[in-house]
Amino acid sequence: MSVVEHVREMAAAGLHSNVRLLSGLLLTMSGNNPELFSPSQKYQLLVYHADSLFHDKEYRNAVSKYTMALQQKKALSKTSKVRPSTGNAAATPQSQCLPSEIEVKYKMAECYTMLKQDKDAIAILDGIPSRQRTPKINMMLANLYKKAGQERSSVTSYKEVLRQCPLALDAILGLLSLSVKGAEVASMTMNVIQSIPNLDWLSVWIKAYAFVHTGDNTRAINTICSLEKKSLLRDNVDLLGSLADLYFRAGDNKNSILKFEQAQMLDPYLIKGMDVYGYLLARDGRLEDVENLGCRLFNISDQHAEPWVVSGCHSFYSKRYSRALYLGAKAIQLNSNSVQALLLKGAALRNMGRVQEAIIHFREAIRLAPCRLDCYEGLIDCYLASNSIREAMVMANNVYKTLGANAQTLTLLATVCLEDPVTQEKAKTLLDKALTQRPDYIKAVVKKAELLSKFLFFEMSLPCPV
Repeated sequence: MSVVEHVREMAAAGLHSNVRLLSGLLLTMSGNNPELFSPSQKYQLLVYHADSLFHDKEYRNAVSKYTMALQQKKALSKTSKVRPSTGNAAATPQSQCLPSEIEVKYKMAECYTMLKQDKDAIAILDGIPSRQRTPKINMMLANLYKKAGQERSSVTSYKEVLRQCPLALDAILGLLSLSVKGAEVASMTMNVIQSIPNLDWLSVWIKAYAFVHTGDNTRAINTICSLEKKSLLRDNVDLLGSLADLYFRAGDNKNSILKFEQAQMLDPYLIKGMDVYGYLLARDGRLEDVENLGCRLFNISDQHAEPWVVSGCHSFYSKRYSRALYLGAKAIQLNSNSVQALLLKGAALRNMGRVQEAIIHFREAIRLAPCRLDCYEGLIDCYLASNSIREAMVMANNVYKTLGANAQTLTLLATVCLEDPVTQEKAKTLLDKALTQRPDYIKAVVKKAELLSKFLFFEMSLPCPV
């Protein structure tokens, strides 16, 4: 067995630190004596060394070594035969099982995404011919295209994932988030649903999340509840988390907290959605519970945005805005797609008087979550804080038209109308409609009380008739 085969065996066994040391020494030997290893052996050493660097999270160094490996592979492909090594046993057929060039490019793309160089990641994966792209390559491409705003290319890649793996549920969610119709997505899974027992729930699942991504919270809640009540899917943590998030979007904070509590009781290591849960607790003034939640999440993982957001919510509602700003920024650094982190940082900036910077964060939150009303509320609050009532009115009207006339959008529009004496009568009409739909909607009740106090003050300020 050659020394390169020993390196390969250690790599397969997960002995990454050992691979790194030995392959580094062997590559130095190869540099000092180019005839020591054959081109194919040098290619393998470069790949295994790069893999060990990737495992150690040294992504720039790994990219450098992967690039050298691809250059070596290119030179290797030009030769008609492999040169025998002079310092090792003759090359065996096993030694010719070279690491996949496609896999090397995928690893390079992973490095680029970790370095937040998405354009470079897309470029390296785009260079792989379509027929050679594996499902994981198409999935990464779909996510990268989506993040870059290339929706058509993203849809194509997600569909390719489903063609190869029709039960790839995250790819299904990706398509639904890009406004692909639920019926079209369901048709891509129909064959597998019909051929495998106990999968009849999947078409209902797709329907539910189609409602989620069109902002139809009521029908989404009803559909997921129907799934959750089925005996086979009862107490599913993902469904409970989705329900909690939907209740939150619908402004039903009480039921949202209840579902989050059920979910974390079933899975005490749950992280997803806990940022929203922490925010709701903080808004309710339960700061001790928020602090305990943050500590628990940090014990689970400090490499996710959620624990940083939860701690940031505790700081924000304790009026420590600089601390909240730092924690929000840290959360965004870990996950640039964290809507709750963007909202936290935006709110902290707004309260610190840095309104223009806050506006940038709220706009990004809207881009990522166009169906979440709280993103628009944050932006409109910024406009009102800077006396940009016209911009606030335009935005509130757009939200009203886009998300529909429900208690939340009616109240948001009324909030802006309250700022202008000319439109205060319209605000009263809007709030009356909101309270007709949901008499228990607290924000509408508060705004109605604010409006009535203004009317009362106006009447008291009028001169008494002689």
